[in-house]
Amino acid sequence: MSARHRPAAMHVRSYDEEAPYTWMVLAIMMLMIGALGGYALSLPARAASAAPAPAAPQAAPTPASPAATLADENALSAYRDLLARDPKNLQAAISAGNLLYDAKRFAEAIPYYEQAMALDARDVNVSTDLGTALWYTGRADDALKQYAQSLAIDARHAQTLFNMGIVKSEGKRDYSGAVASWEQLLAANPSYSNAASVRSMIDEARRKALR
Repeated sequence: MSARHRPAAMHVRSYDEEAPYTWMVLAIMMLMIGALGGYALSLPARAASAAPAPAAPQAAPTPASPAATLADENALSAYRDLLARDPKNLQAAISAGNLLYDAKRFAEAIPYYEQAMALDARDVNVSTDLGTALWYTGRADDALKQYAQSLAIDARHAQTLFNMGIVKSEGKRDYSGAVASWEQLLAANPSYSNAASVRSMIDEARRKALR
């Protein structure tokens, strides 16, 4: 499940040193223009609309990161080139992070999201994507801290509240905390599209809290 609905990535040719830099900037910007939204962690298997959430081992709560896929290395190289020329290029930093995130190369995406956050600390979607990348690299506590920053920007942000519940439940075994996050999600977003699944997750977390 993802609230991000970016257009499909277009092929980007390798950077030509003889091509005008202005053309390069325009071409890269056209790639990823669109609405940006925070990624949501997967719903549990009982939810028909999404894949299972990565469960952390009981002894060592590190999520099993989804298998990495190939990224468009030409596009990634172009973003890196733009950032080398202009470290304050916010869109290039976000786009590089998104490209690596979509390829499930989460550890590589983190520095780009951090660079983007340093340039715009109020982007709740980037903040939440950063938190989720941290979770997938086994850093549950850091993920929760980042989600807390997201909620400081937008206390109603649905993806943040959903993901926070997943990390509390699967990464910290904090079932009461997970219930609180998911109840806050439903209260703040009464028309949330996966409300039925979240209510089922709340019921299961409550059962686990009583064990």
